[in-house]
Amino acid sequence: MTDHLGDLLRAHKSGTAVGVTSICSAHPLVLAAAMRQAAADGGVLLVEATSNQVDQFGGYTGMRPADFRDLVHRIADGEGFPRDLVVLGGDHLGPNTWQGEQEEQAMAKAEDLVRAYAAAGYAKLHLDCSMPLAGDETPLSDGVVARRAARLLAAAEEAAPDGAAIRYVIGTEVPVPGGAHETIDALAPTSPAAARATIEAHREAFRAAGVEAAWPRIMALVVQPGVEFDHVRVVDYDPSRTADLQRVLDNEPDMVFEAHSTDYQLTERLTELVDDHWAVLKVGPGLTFALREGLFALAAIEDQLVQEGERSDLLAVIEATMLADPDRWNRYYEGDEREQRIARRFSYSDRLRYFLPAPAIEAAVDRLLTNLGATGIPEPLISQYLPLQYARLRRGDVTADPRELLLDRVRDALRPYSAACRTIGTNR
Repeated sequence: MTDHLGDLLRAHKSGTAVGVTSICSAHPLVLAAAMRQAAADGGVLLVEATSNQVDQFGGYTGMRPADFRDLVHRIADGEGFPRDLVVLGGDHLGPNTWQGEQEEQAMAKAEDLVRAYAAAGYAKLHLDCSMPLAGDETPLSDGVVARRAARLLAAAEEAAPDGAAIRYVIGTEVPVPGGAHETIDALAPTSPAAARATIEAHREAFRAAGVEAAWPRIMALVVQPGVEFDHVRVVDYDPSRTADLQRVLDNEPDMVFEAHSTDYQLTERLTELVDDHWAVLKVGPGLTFALREGLFALAAIEDQLVQEGERSDLLAVIEATMLADPDRWNRYYEGDEREQRIARRFSYSDRLRYFLPAPAIEAAVDRLLTNLGATGIPEPLISQYLPLQYARLRRGDVTADPRELLLDRVRDALRPYSAACRTIGTNR
């Protein structure tokens, strides 16, 4: 097995400012778009499933780790993207889903979770035990978090077809999966002292658990560089606030930083993150946000071309589906009815992504693409609603096929990452 992540780490640690984009999405259209971007870049594709999306019981997507692996591989085959250039990862693997249970119950399930990922051939595992369990004293100490992470690493090593092929990510200052739940105004980066304490706690815990041989395969440390997003605003990276933190890994020859919640950062901010040793840039909601923008644009075009009664009515279907299941979004969105409606549709945190796999919404998307495929889309309407795709259409880089336009719109959210990571290729 080619050690794609190892090649990246060695290049970065040798002084070449390169990085890798981590695609955190299970949506087939997002995955297809990411493969097209990786093919254009000439690089590998790192795709990660999050523990609440995909677990040994199915997660909220209904997929187990092997199922998600097979989905990614099927899409790769359909796109003509080589399977050996796909690196699979598991994100926030730990007892997150079972926080209401006592340690032994929760950690036993977390071990089974990690075993399922490792057995399915995932090559990058983020061990996240930062959340308190029933009966824990809070806040959790680095020692408790590290001890639990060591248990998970041991489970992964035992279950993997080739344990030596797995690389791990650790860290106790871990952003909430999917973006902040509350409105944020500012965010303090992790202190250098806290980052060093995390490293030493894990080093000691691995030694105590007898898994210290895996230490050179700890590829990344999750720390907070001061980036985040909430429903309506983005906290941008400021390298002046991390000058001392950047030096923490100088004496760790095999380790870089991993940045979570980098969605919506500008290209120059992403580039600065890679320059400052955040060599793994994770993006998730920003991709389905771009997908939603593309779908809404195509729905607006459909309104101009297709008569009532034959349209997909995508926006109405989405609204009805979300209103029928408010428990999956209403705890995130405050305000009156109008504010909640706007948040459901347009929030940066993009809770709408939870509903995209719903049969009614999938059927509406299929009808939308079928309708526009049948009518054709005049160039001026593409200019009106998808201006970046219009420019590429005029250059001959994309066609007016609605699915092609949609995939290219998702790639707009990926192009800044390719530029920041200095991915080799055309970057078109």
